[in-house]
Amino acid sequence: MASLSLHRHTHLFSGSLPTRPTRRFAAPTKVRMSLTETGPSIAVVGVTGAVGQEFLSVLSDRDFPYRSIKMLASKRSAGSRLTFEGNEYVVEELTAESFGGVDIALFSAGGSISKEFGPIAADTGTIVVDNSSAFRMDEKVPLVIPEVNPEAMHGIKVGTGKGALIANPNCSTIICLMAATPLHRHAKVLRMVVSTYQAASGAGAAAMEELEQQTREVLEGRPPTCKIFKQQYAFNIFSHNASVLSNGYNEEEMKMVKETRKIWNDKDVKVTATCIRVPVMRAHAESVNLQFDSPLDEDTARDILKNAPGVVVIDDRKANHFPTPLEVSNKDDVAVGRIRQDLSQDGNKGLDIFVCGDQIRKGAALNAVQIAEMLL
Repeated sequence: MASLSLHRHTHLFSGSLPTRPTRRFAAPTKVRMSLTETGPSIAVVGVTGAVGQEFLSVLSDRDFPYRSIKMLASKRSAGSRLTFEGNEYVVEELTAESFGGVDIALFSAGGSISKEFGPIAADTGTIVVDNSSAFRMDEKVPLVIPEVNPEAMHGIKVGTGKGALIANPNCSTIICLMAATPLHRHAKVLRMVVSTYQAASGAGAAAMEELEQQTREVLEGRPPTCKIFKQQYAFNIFSHNASVLSNGYNEEEMKMVKETRKIWNDKDVKVTATCIRVPVMRAHAESVNLQFDSPLDEDTARDILKNAPGVVVIDDRKANHFPTPLEVSNKDDVAVGRIRQDLSQDGNKGLDIFVCGDQIRKGAALNAVQIAEMLL
C-alpha cells in the first residue's frame, strides 16, 4: 500500500516503537521535544481518517510529548504505512488488546467503534479522548472545551493508573461556544439562536473528495456523483444530512442544544439551531444571536472577544471585512466578526455575531489534543 506522509521528514523506521533517529529539523534553532522517554504512551484510533490524520498534524505542531505512539485503524487499513515526525509506522488493527500500556488514546473512528472500544480502553487504564457523539450526553463523562470548562475533567490525570472517558463536543458546538462563552461570563446568556453553514469535512474525507469531484463534473456539464449525500452538493446548499427527529429538529441541531446546556452547566439556557450544509471544504461558519439577562454593548463585547483565548476578532466594517471559512482553514483560532447590537431587543440585551472555525482543527483534533495536554 502507498505510504501516508503527513510531514516533510526523510528518516523512515518501521514499527510502533521506533528507534530514535538522528533528527532533521526544519529550523536549526528549534529542538523538537515530542519523542521523549518521560512522555506518555499514546494511541490514535481511526488514524487513517480525516480527523485521525489531523490528530497527528496537531500533535506535531504543538510538540506534544510522547514516548511511543500506536497507529490504530480498521482491519482494512491495517498494514498500511504512514510517516510521522521522521519515523515510519505500520498501522495496526484495532482490537481489545490494543491498549495495554497506553496512557492516552485519541479516538475518531465513529460512534459504534467508540462505544465498543472506549470502555475497554478505559478499563485497561487508558484515558480516552473521544471525538464521536457516543459519550457526550453521558452524565458520568466530561464534555470539554479547554478554554470553556476545564474544571469538568478535574482529577483526571496521566500517572494515576486510572482510565477515563472524556468526550470532545460536536464541531459546531465548539466553534459557537468559543465565541459565546466569554460573553456569557460577562452577561449571562438567556437564549441563543444559531444558524450554521457547515463544511464538507464534517462528513469526513470522502465527503470532501466528493465535493471536489462534483465541482469538476458540474463545470464539465456532467451529472454529479452523489454517493455520500443524496443530492448535488457542488453549487448548492441543503439542510444538514443528519437524521430528522420527531420534533422537526435534526440530530446536529439537537447536539448544539443539549451540549451547550451540559458544557455551560445550565439546563435552563434556551438554545435553538438550524444547521445547513454548504459547499465549503473544511471550515464551518455560524450566525449567532444572543439574548442576555443584563446589558452588554457591542464595544464591550468586542473588547471581551479580543482578549478571549483561542479567538481572533475580524470586524472591519469600513472595509466590509469579516470572518470567512477560507481565512480560518488550517488555523487554530476561531474568528469572530459582525459584532453588533441586536436592534430587535431593548436595553442592549442582545447581540449578533458571526463565527468561523476550522472544523477539523478546533472543531475536532485541536480540541482533543488540548484536552490531552491538560492530562499531563
